[in-house]
Amino acid sequence: VERKAGSMAEQVIALAKKAGLSIAIAESITGGALASVLIGVDGASEVILGGIVAYQDRIKEQLLGVSPALIANQSAVDAEVAAQMAEGVRERLSKAAGKDASLVIGVATTGVAGPTSVSGRKPGEVYIAISSSLGVTVYSESFEGSRNQIRMLTRDRAIAILREHLA
Repeated sequence: VERKAGSMAEQVIALAKKAGLSIAIAESITGGALASVLIGVDGASEVILGGIVAYQDRIKEQLLGVSPALIANQSAVDAEVAAQMAEGVRERLSKAAGKDASLVIGVATTGVAGPTSVSGRKPGEVYIAISSSLGVTVYSESFEGSRNQIRMLTRDRAIAILREHLA
């Protein structure tokens, strides 16, 4: 699985480089694993602006601009929260890096890894969002496995989504 994630990440970096695009990453459920795999690729510094691991709700609100009311009403495991995370990281990191936001893709992961449910959301309920000049798309996933398996399945799916978006 690591080799597969690595080769997909290589494709993401190559495609983004070829398109002249940068990537900004916001992670909750994956806890930095997505950024780690992407940054592990040679040449990643030309593409990856950075990442924010926003594990606590207040960090999602303060650093990524996610609506506190949305989190209060829906919990952080929500399609719209994922969308706001992806938009927020794209906006904030492109500004911080002095990049045109239209040339930046934001990607975000949120969900429940388990072993127990959170706010009525079952382990394996995951949302991955992509924000770009084309708008925001949220992918709803339902994974099964251990806490760590769910986290790695989320990471791998996010890389696959990035690759599809860039291809």
